[in-house]
Amino acid sequence: MPSVLHADLHLNGSSQTRVLTSRVLQSPLAGVSDKIFRALVRRWSRDALLFTEMVNATSLELGHGRGKVEELRQEAGPIGVQLFDHRPESMADAARRAEDAGAFLIDINMGCPVRKIARKGGGSGLIRDPDLACTIVEAVVAAVGIPVTVKTRLGWCSVPQGGDSHAAAMAWCRRLEAAGAQLLTLHGRTREQRFSGRADWEAIAAVKRALRIPVIANGDVFSPEDARECLGVTDADGVMVGRGTMGAPWLVGQIDAALKGLPVPPTPGASERLMIAADQLQALVAARGDHGLLIARKHMSWTCTGFNGASQFRQQLMRAPTPDQALSLLRRQQDQLA
Repeated sequence: MPSVLHADLHLNGSSQTRVLTSRVLQSPLAGVSDKIFRALVRRWSRDALLFTEMVNATSLELGHGRGKVEELRQEAGPIGVQLFDHRPESMADAARRAEDAGAFLIDINMGCPVRKIARKGGGSGLIRDPDLACTIVEAVVAAVGIPVTVKTRLGWCSVPQGGDSHAAAMAWCRRLEAAGAQLLTLHGRTREQRFSGRADWEAIAAVKRALRIPVIANGDVFSPEDARECLGVTDADGVMVGRGTMGAPWLVGQIDAALKGLPVPPTPGASERLMIAADQLQALVAARGDHGLLIARKHMSWTCTGFNGASQFRQQLMRAPTPDQALSLLRRQQDQLA
């Protein structure tokens, strides 16, 4: 793999072509990757493909969760909408709604390991029903003009190591390609593994060799160095980062710069992290009222690190009963670090 990736990726929908100028994607993260979080990511990366939180197609049809896809056109940079469900017609209808709202592309989730989703046939549950999975891809491709992509895993459960240990993953992903997926993001674990153990980058490499469409590697990418190593092993067309960005919205931009051969933005110091936490808190409260504090708490617990007494400070922050008191704590700690 070349150490620097400059070429754009062209994804052809039935009537529209989308161009990815960045080879790093931000994973959809339930309860995390909302509009406010994406705005923070954009401070470091203007062009990376970001995603809304995962959207239940049936709920969207019933009028729930529409806030996740509304106002997409008002955001800077490309924003994809990731859908999940086991009903092809509901998925097609949700895809049309997302396209109308301004989605850059539609991604179909076939990898979420959460039991309540998988047992109903959505997310990683579709790995166990490849015929239905392909029907869903075909239905969504027929419903929209923008590209349709898929995010999935190596399989439902682990297979014995050996000469054909990657054969099942290769066959599964070939079927998704044949159904019309324009790009595949592959998490290097099975559903059984969830997030345990190490991601199998060699398996991603085998799938990459088997497909014609672009393959994005996902799993265990927490730094620019990880991204380079992952691409060196997999020869993938890019990387998707997920858990590593929780509390670190700058990570996407750092990896993006590294893969383009540009100076990598420095990791924010403690004082800047506190400022980021305060900005996110204020934005969440402005958008969600006092409930915004409840959402902000997990973000603040991830972000407010890197200084003496950080653990005790986070405990105080989690107990702050009002947004104003939390904001006061953040500003006081900033003053102490100045």
